[in-house]
Amino acid sequence: MRVALVQMAAGVDPDENVATMRRLTSGVRADLIVFPEAAMHDFGKPDMPLGPVAQPLDGPFVDAASRIAASASATVIAGMFERSTDPDRPFNTLVAVAPDGSIAATYRKAHLYDSFGYRESDRLLAGDAVPATVDLGGLRFGLLTCYDLRFPEHSRALVQAGADALVMPAAWVRGPLKEDHWVTLARARAIENTVYVAAAAQCGRAYCGRSMLVDPLGVAVAASGDEEGVIHGRIEPAGIAAARERNPALQHQRVWPGFGHHG
Repeated sequence: MRVALVQMAAGVDPDENVATMRRLTSGVRADLIVFPEAAMHDFGKPDMPLGPVAQPLDGPFVDAASRIAASASATVIAGMFERSTDPDRPFNTLVAVAPDGSIAATYRKAHLYDSFGYRESDRLLAGDAVPATVDLGGLRFGLLTCYDLRFPEHSRALVQAGADALVMPAAWVRGPLKEDHWVTLARARAIENTVYVAAAAQCGRAYCGRSMLVDPLGVAVAASGDEEGVIHGRIEPAGIAAARERNPALQHQRVWPGFGHHG
């Protein structure tokens, strides 16, 4: 399975962002192309309202993603702001588009980034905590977004739903130790679940970049710095099987009473 992870610095003009997406993936040969969180439109300044820029799933951004998918004969996963019932607060959504233009899956970010002095929930609605997966080439991919990475039970729920790999678009904000958290947590999710982790990140002044493909033993088999570009890697089913034979931790899991509940 050929994977291309696109690292870009999205701005607040969706047309320009789509042009960047097309430019970066022109000539790319892959079965799966992953763009970052908020590829459609950056978060912008903390006081920028996101409701007015949100689009429906049959809007121009998804149409553009479907054209990229058709051109590359690949499944495309990209982040967008999707209209909700609240005109002021859209969903932070991942959309997976098949090469034929159909929507293969959607995922609305469940864990909003109310941390490190930022409040994503002031501008966005959380989606339901329901595992979202997409099947491709005999493999199942679990979808999660950025801050979801900090919640190991989310990744485990995707694996229990059959995921062989985790796809994680992100806009990981720069800051003290933030890059270390990003790399460490991505590798940890791969190791503890014996899955591949395909992380496509925003770069630029606000975000740390560091897109990577991590194998089921925690090795970054492809990785970028903080510059715009595309990294390529392969997800090997045999590698998943070998890792799970060597480290059968998933078979040893026990359920602890009350785990994940508070109060």
